[in-house]
Amino acid sequence: MRNPLPTTLDAWLTHCEQLHPKNIEMGLDRVREVARRMDLRFDVPVITVAGTNGKGSTCAMLEAILLQAGYRPGVYTSPHLVHFQERCRVHGEIVTPEALLPHFEAVELARVRGDEVSLSYFEFTTLAILRCLSMSGLDVAILEVGLGGRLDAVNLIDTDCAIITSIDLDHMEYLGNDRETIGLEKAGIMRTGRPVVVSDPLPPQSVLDRALEIGADLWRFGTDFNFSGDKLQWGWAGRGRRYSGLAYPALRGANQLVNASGVLAALTALRERLPITAQAVRNGLAMVELPGRFQIVPGQPALVLDVAHNPHSVAALSANLDAMGFYPCTHAVLGAMADKDLGPMLARIAPLVDRWYFTDLPTPRAESAAGLQAKWHALQMVAGGRREVSTATFPDPQQALAAAVAAADPADRIVVFGSFFTVGGVLKDGIPRLHAKHLDA
Repeated sequence: MRNPLPTTLDAWLTHCEQLHPKNIEMGLDRVREVARRMDLRFDVPVITVAGTNGKGSTCAMLEAILLQAGYRPGVYTSPHLVHFQERCRVHGEIVTPEALLPHFEAVELARVRGDEVSLSYFEFTTLAILRCLSMSGLDVAILEVGLGGRLDAVNLIDTDCAIITSIDLDHMEYLGNDRETIGLEKAGIMRTGRPVVVSDPLPPQSVLDRALEIGADLWRFGTDFNFSGDKLQWGWAGRGRRYSGLAYPALRGANQLVNASGVLAALTALRERLPITAQAVRNGLAMVELPGRFQIVPGQPALVLDVAHNPHSVAALSANLDAMGFYPCTHAVLGAMADKDLGPMLARIAPLVDRWYFTDLPTPRAESAAGLQAKWHALQMVAGGRREVSTATFPDPQQALAAAVAAADPADRIVVFGSFFTVGGVLKDGIPRLHAKHLDA
């Protein structure tokens, strides 16, 4: 006799964690079989987004523009910052935990029907969210790939338009050791005869070759679409369409224009099925929100939240921090996964940081705070330690942030980065509004 089914989202997530010996297992056979038993399908246009960096921003901009155009979009993204249900949005709203319960139950019943199928946490939760979206009366579904593309559970669903954002070295133990190999994995979301938007300005040749090989309709940045701009506004031009006099996206950072350009290419490629007005584009880009992507929280000191967690995204964060102007002291809270390329990440942002606050994270994949501190000191030994930089370790991100606030002057800035767990850890009780003690002295 089977145990009774869980009755809360937290209980379901605990159940999912215990089903499979691996957190990540590449391959679609098991998850495809359960999807078949569930009769999982989408009857609306599907936009699938893969890439190393920029996926979340791309999904958020697509959603914002489609909402402004009067459509009812659904979005699946991962991971989440604070609450699991952040992974699923319908018509611009995060779904409630209760709304997901029948879909978790449907996955479980399909999984154990006949020969029992083992699913990883990601596969099980993906199927539940996809079922939720497929039954939510959507006009369009926006699906972010979790890892890679070819063998990711999201790739079960045939896309009507694929977007491949910037490609860099990350998750190399699963995807390969160079951009060409990783690019080929990402290219697995392409479909014959369907548009694929490649917004990486310098894409791996493997991506372009795969598009040609399967006969996908390739939209390439710099060839099929491009952007131009000055300090006040920007414009976009693509196949048979152009937008001029656009305000910069509400998401900050120079890299967001590349992401926005890919979004406009995808919407142009789908314009016969999803007509979009120029005003919807303007309003959507002006109103888009996405926590943790170069999110600047006004206060004294200023607070910057960014989920940059690989060398490429840390380079973008560093450039954006550099462009913010002068701050007497920059305090950095860092917690990161042990499997990341931590040396280049630390080296890239090091010239901007005056004080480090390394933190443990609540997952076995994480590097310890002491381990991060040791890597930093090893890097300083190699670099010759040209200036005094203090470091300290903390058991969690909130305590690390509290220490940074206590040490900071009102004119300083604090940067929290390195992992979704790090940024999510300081957002657990809402967005911190900083008020340095020195103001009251």
